[in-house]
Amino acid sequence: MSKNFDVVVIGGGPAGYIAAIRAAQLGMAVACIDQWKNAKGGPALGGTCTNVGCIPSKALLQSSEHYEAAGHHFAEHGIQIGSLGLDLKKMLARKDAVVKQNNDGIAYLFKKNKVAFFHGRGSFVGKADGGYEVAVSEPANETLTAKRVVVATGSVARALPGVPFDEKLVLSNDGALSIADVPKRLGVIGSGVIGLEMGSVWRRLGAEVTVLEALPTFLGAADQDVAKEALKVFTKQGLKIHLGATVGAIAVDKGGVSVAWKDANGAEQKLDCDRLVVSIGRIPNTAGLSGEAVGLKLDERGFIAVDNDCRTNLPNVWAVGDVVRGPMLAHKGEEEGVAVAERIAGQHCHVNFNTIPWVIYTSPEIAWVGPTEQQLKAAGRAYKAGSFPFMANGRARALGDTTGFVKFLADATNDEILGVHIIGPFASELIAEAVVAMEFRASSEDIGRICHAHPSLSEVTKEAALAVDKRALNF
Repeated sequence: MSKNFDVVVIGGGPAGYIAAIRAAQLGMAVACIDQWKNAKGGPALGGTCTNVGCIPSKALLQSSEHYEAAGHHFAEHGIQIGSLGLDLKKMLARKDAVVKQNNDGIAYLFKKNKVAFFHGRGSFVGKADGGYEVAVSEPANETLTAKRVVVATGSVARALPGVPFDEKLVLSNDGALSIADVPKRLGVIGSGVIGLEMGSVWRRLGAEVTVLEALPTFLGAADQDVAKEALKVFTKQGLKIHLGATVGAIAVDKGGVSVAWKDANGAEQKLDCDRLVVSIGRIPNTAGLSGEAVGLKLDERGFIAVDNDCRTNLPNVWAVGDVVRGPMLAHKGEEEGVAVAERIAGQHCHVNFNTIPWVIYTSPEIAWVGPTEQQLKAAGRAYKAGSFPFMANGRARALGDTTGFVKFLADATNDEILGVHIIGPFASELIAEAVVAMEFRASSEDIGRICHAHPSLSEVTKEAALAVDKRALNF
C-alpha cells in the first residue's frame, strides 16, 4: 500500500534536504528519499556535498594546511618542532568523522521537523490520484504517493571518454579524497575548483602535482586580476600548471597512469603519474529517475528543464540544485530548495542569481560575487574599480598571510556595487559582507563609511571600497 504525502523530495543533498525541511516547517507532510550509503551500508544524508564534496574536501584542506604550517611556518612564530610526521590514516579518519557528523546532523533535523526519510533510490512510477507515484528501491522497496514532487538528484563527475573512473588510479573527486598513501606524482586534468583544491591538498602532503588545463586562460570564470595573482601564487607554491593543454591517449596499468598531451605550442608531451584526478566538470544526475514514465522534460544538455521558478513541464513537479540550470553550488541549491517549498505553500519568493557567491578553498582562498571587470567591459557598463592589498593590513601581517587583495567594481554614475572579488586569507568569510551589501544595492561609499573592527581582515574590504574613489587610507 502506498504511503501518502503532500510533498516527496527525491534527493537528500543540500537542495533536497533543505527543501524537505522548509516544506515541513510550513505544515506539509513531507518525505525525502536518498540513496547515499556509508561504509556500513547505512544512510548517509547530505549528497555529494557532504559525502564526497564540500565537507570532506574542507576537512582535508584544513588538515593539510596545518601540516604545511608545522613544516614550514611555525618556526617564524618561534615554535620549534623536532621531527615532523604524517599519519595519513588518521587524517583521513578525521575527515570521515567530520562527514559522519554532518550526516547525523541532517538525520536529526529530519526527525526534529518530522520529515519521513526513506533510504533508497527514488524513481517515478506514474501519475496517480491527482499526483504521482514514486518508487523507493535499493535497499528499500516501497511506493509513495505525493501531490507534489521535488527532484533534487544532483550531479555526478564527468569522465574522460574511454577512461572510466576506477577510483584507484583514475580518480573523481570521490577517489581523490581517499587516497591511502601520498602519491609521489599526481596528475590533475582540469584546473577548476575540484582540481585546484585536491591538487593543493596532496601537494602540501608531499606529492609532485601537475595540472593540465585545456583552456588558454587560468580560472576563466574569475576576474582576471584575481586569476593572474592566483596563477602566480599557486606556481610559487609548487603546482605545475600547464594552460592550453590538449590531452590525448591515456594508458592505465599497475604502475600508474601515462597521459599523452600537447602543450599550447602543439609540442608532444607525456605525463607519467601514480594517480590521475580528472576534474573536467559535472553532469546532471538523472540516471534511474525514470522521468520518461511521467514525461519529465530534459533540456539539450541533459538537465531537467525548468522555468525561473524551478517548475518543470509537469504540473506540481519542481527540480532544484545541480540537476537544473545555473551554477553547481550547494548554497545555490539550498536557496532554490527554500524558494520551491515556499512557492508550494503559496508564498512569493525568488532567488537572486546575481548575488550568489563563488568560493575556491585553496590557500589563498578565492571568492567573488557579481560580474568580473571583463564582463562589465564586454557589456559596455561604465564602472569604477578600487583595490586594496592584504599586505597593508595589520591583522594579515599578524596572521603571517598577506597574499592577495580585495577588488570592488562600482557603477560609474551612482556608485552601486556591481561586483566584489577577493583573493586572500578567509576570502570565503569576507565575501558575505559584499553579498549583503549588493542585496541592499549599497554603494561603495556605504561600505567605506561603515566602521570595521581594528585590527581585522574586514578592513581590507572597507579600504577597497574607499579605493573606488581613490580614498584608501592605509596604502
